[in-house]
Amino acid sequence: MQGSAGSSSGQGACRGLPGFAPAAPMCCIPQMKRKSENGPDGRALSPGKKLCKGSDYGRTLGPCTPSPTTTFGDLRNAKVGQARRRRIPSVAPPPELQDWLRTFQRWSGPEKLLALDELIDRCEPAQIKYMMQVIEPQFQRDFISLLPKELALYVLSFLEPRDLLRAAQTCRYWRVLAEDNLLWREKCREEGIEEPLHLRKRRLLSPGFMYSPWKFAFLRQHRIDMNWRSGELRPPKVLKGHDDHVITCLQFCGNRIVSGSDDNTLKVWSAVTGECVQTLVGHTGGVWSSQMRDSVVISGSTDRTLKVWNADSGECVHTLYGHTSTVRCMHLHGNRVVSGSRDATLRLWDIETGQCLHVLMGHVAAVRCVQYDGNKVVSGAYDYTVKVWDPESESCTHTLQGHTNRVYSLQFDGTHIVSGSLDTSIRVWDVESGNCLHTLMGHQSLTSGMELRDNILVSGNGWVALTGAHQCFSIGPSKHQSAVTCLQFSSKFVVTSSDDGTVKLWDLKTGEFVRNLVALESGGSGGVVWRIRASNTKLVCAVGSRNGTEETKLLVLDFDVDLK
Repeated sequence: MQGSAGSSSGQGACRGLPGFAPAAPMCCIPQMKRKSENGPDGRALSPGKKLCKGSDYGRTLGPCTPSPTTTFGDLRNAKVGQARRRRIPSVAPPPELQDWLRTFQRWSGPEKLLALDELIDRCEPAQIKYMMQVIEPQFQRDFISLLPKELALYVLSFLEPRDLLRAAQTCRYWRVLAEDNLLWREKCREEGIEEPLHLRKRRLLSPGFMYSPWKFAFLRQHRIDMNWRSGELRPPKVLKGHDDHVITCLQFCGNRIVSGSDDNTLKVWSAVTGECVQTLVGHTGGVWSSQMRDSVVISGSTDRTLKVWNADSGECVHTLYGHTSTVRCMHLHGNRVVSGSRDATLRLWDIETGQCLHVLMGHVAAVRCVQYDGNKVVSGAYDYTVKVWDPESESCTHTLQGHTNRVYSLQFDGTHIVSGSLDTSIRVWDVESGNCLHTLMGHQSLTSGMELRDNILVSGNGWVALTGAHQCFSIGPSKHQSAVTCLQFSSKFVVTSSDDGTVKLWDLKTGEFVRNLVALESGGSGGVVWRIRASNTKLVCAVGSRNGTEETKLLVLDFDVDLK
């Protein structure tokens, strides 16, 4: 009785109905792929046959095949009714039948199974066929259609997105449920996918369109991820500028790129066309730090000033005086920016007025890195310490001691402070108590690049979760052959650049190397990737050399998909 057995809980299979997925257990969607690879006779289908009658469960990103107009419930009720009519014999049943049925009812479960087994052995093929016609409809009940829509959607919400796409091909009603916009919005939320602006416009223009915009966003993001992971690398846009100077800082937001250089200038580029739209001229020394928000750019220089620029017009809006040495680092939050200098001080500025609001004094050596969340300022310096400041009172609330060499990098998420030092260690601190929670060892040299997001810390040669079990991934045989210069990470990938002239992609979840995104021909002989910045669909790399083997330029790689 092929395909008639269900689970002990009574959950059955939808099978044998025209236009529906053949022999696919409706209560266990993840099994559909395995089931769909075989035909009704149990033999494997050829690739061409797997695409027939809407049963292509493997092709998750293609459009669903329209189902017949007859609903699943109509077919189920019709077949059950026919089966009930066939149970009425054409002659009066013998009196012994009722006695046998009463005896059967008194038996235990194992005894009933034994009796049925013996009965089947004594039946002729026509009688076996009749039993199948009667029994099969009992296992073809669409339990989802029997539930209220809200409960049915709740059940489907536990499916993985791939299985939702398969379920949509089961029948018309399942497709309606699987296209539910709120259902796919939740799937997008789980993946950290935000609704793009073009989807909002599309939905307003087509209010009657039944295809879920959130599903569209999910599938689009899936294709983008696959482009990063394994798609053919398109020739990058090459943005040439800054002559043979070093690109010291890089910002990328929306379609605007800003590069700063030791040639005393910043350049504003279009990420779409690759054109240099503005050159910001005004510093009298090399630019060593920058920040950007929308069309506002702030730069810090060896000329001891900060400048606030309008990226659209190229105009210098304010020049901020106060530091007595190179402005080496800064962090922008809202309309305020905190700058750190080799003069061992930090200054808090209002970028709209150009006014210096507060001066933070306490370090005894150059300030190398700073973070600001609008409430607290955290700084790291060459005096081996990390300091936590209340900028309004200009007081140092904690001095975090433990490093045995210069502090070069910081990350701060409002709860944890993570500091990287020339002593090769990374320390995790509690911002409220000032206590050192963890000391992470493993680097062989300076930790100059780190990122902290959602309790995941990524540093130059690995990453670690800061809560729960501290699972750490260390980069293995495919690691860079020279110092890591910069890194970025998203919900799925880590991107790293190096002095060896390569940009590498890693899987955030497993720690495995995925592939090289950039490999300079001059890598290993002087070619360097100095900085990288990444968005969801683009990667910007600042490359060059210090010995003339590689021309200074920006490379823009595009991983977007065609929306048509």
